Amino acid sequence: MSVRAQSRTFALSLLSIVENLMKNLISHIKQCTICEEHLALGPRPVLAAHKNSKIVIIGQAPGTKVHASGIPWDDASGRQLRKWLNVTDEEFYDVEKFAIIPMGFCYPGKGKSGDLPPRKECAPQWHQELFDKLPNLELIILIGMYAQNYYLKQAAKRTLTETVDNYPEYLPKYFVLPHPSPRNRFWFTKNPWFNEEVIPELKRRVGGILKL
Repeated sequence: MSVRAQSRTFALSLLSIVENLMKNLISHIKQCTICEEHLALGPRPVLAAHKNSKIVIIGQAPGTKVHASGIPWDDASGRQLRKWLNVTDEEFYDVEKFAIIPMGFCYPGKGKSGDLPPRKECAPQWHQELFDKLPNLELIILIGMYAQNYYLKQAAKRTLTETVDNYPEYLPKYFVLPHPSPRNRFWFTKNPWFNEEVIPELKRRVGGILKL
């Protein structure tokens, strides 16, 4: 076997190992029960990732519909998010394009005014290990204050509106967004600059990455 053939065989073997490591990690996460006692509907971690994923979407936590289906962003918020990204369902659920790694992997339960915050155990327990297996990552999309405060830390502004309004500060690593929930209609109406300025830039960057 020639040196070139040996090098190619070694590279393919290494890629196979990395891919298996990611698959094993996701399988392990989906069996996670570290906060089971706090989950009214029980644990059902929902996430998706592949060693070739180019864009990571970090939202809050699954709602009841996603908990039931096991499919990330399988709801009205997900449909709106896909419009923002200017991608089809097929593209969105292609794990070699998008990894979906929420702040909380399981439905956290119902609070007084909507769902409870994502459980705090997930991100410190699993996120870095997942990111370590994403060598082709080009962009991290932070949706909502929980993701933004966790990853931006002191660089996050006083409010979500201020953070999103100053989105260029966090590029090219992070793109910050509000949650695309229909419940946020008032916010979108009050802040027309978001659709006029932020969404076109989001579409441009995502489109450019997916063409690579």
